[in-house]
Amino acid sequence: MKIRPLGDKVVVKQLEAVETTKSGIILTGNAKEKPQAAEVIAVGPGGTVDGKEVKMEVKPGQKVMYSKYAGTEVKLEDEEYIILKQSDILAIVED
Repeated sequence: MKIRPLGDKVVVKQLEAVETTKSGIILTGNAKEKPQAAEVIAVGPGGTVDGKEVKMEVKPGQKVMYSKYAGTEVKLEDEEYIILKQSDILAIVED
């Protein structure tokens, strides 16, 4: 099954939470901070949204940073995804 977002929506898969700190301290389940970084899985076509032309700036495979409380979490075939508006994406992470 495949997700195909509409309009200015982007489907992302959240990156794994860090389990150890840089100093080597192992974090338990409650102490792990939910990452705000994700990999783009699918991108909508853009177009006109709320009367404004939207050009999609991200593409599948890119890593992005997004707003902390943005998006809607969905589960599809035992995989968890987040569907965001492109405007909720703050930055593209480049290696």
